[in-house]
Amino acid sequence: MDTGAVRSRARSGHVSLAGALVLGTALALYYAFHDRLWDASLWWDIAFLAFALMPACFALVWLVLPFRTWRWTMVLAAAFGFLAFVFHVAGWSTPENFCKLFGVTAVGFWFLGYFETLSWVVLVAVIIPWVDAYSVFAPHGPTNVIVNQHRHVFTTFSFAFPIPGETGAANLGLPDLLFFALFLAAAARFSLRPRWTWLLMTLSFGATLAIAAVWRGGLPALPLLALSFLLANADLIWVRLRRVERGARFARTGRRSSSHSEP
Repeated sequence: MDTGAVRSRARSGHVSLAGALVLGTALALYYAFHDRLWDASLWWDIAFLAFALMPACFALVWLVLPFRTWRWTMVLAAAFGFLAFVFHVAGWSTPENFCKLFGVTAVGFWFLGYFETLSWVVLVAVIIPWVDAYSVFAPHGPTNVIVNQHRHVFTTFSFAFPIPGETGAANLGLPDLLFFALFLAAAARFSLRPRWTWLLMTLSFGATLAIAAVWRGGLPALPLLALSFLLANADLIWVRLRRVERGARFARTGRRSSSHSEP
């Protein structure tokens, strides 16, 4: 065993946890006092959410990325889920909010373990935006029904980004957080571009928020999220998939040649 590599991973994990603690403390202060801050116009609020608050929140996901291969991720997800429920009952919205973020992130990391190849992730990135769009726009789509008829359910199962100087917030559904974690972990696992993936996916949420403000209605966040993952890694994905295709073609050719050479 390479003890140097083990020490390096442990050191990286400690730095990530320390960074998450510092950033989490700053975010906790913002969430506690956001309604006492400046009250700006709609577009300044959107800019703040897109370029400051959302990147700060999703930086927490980046900081815990080194733990994506931990074998007890589902245990951690269950623990955060339980804590989120307890905080919800107690009316402590801020710790509930971040327990949901870390719990769903752990589920996303765990879920990636069932993806044997990069092509599976790409397939999900291609399909899931259409499913999300149907859910949001179809009259009887699950998200459409929940948002319009059971708003409290959506609020409970979403992550809130409070607007400064106001009591309201912009919300992302928990599936959006799950696929953010899944795509980011996939970029790291398959040696793509995790930094660019994180950046473009984070900005995609801000872009969706801005378009929704113009649209004046809710929009699905997964289409731009999936597109961001694909754009950040398009050339690498193409090369890997072509390599797999050539390998499969060579294997089939080899089997046919072998069968023809048999007496």
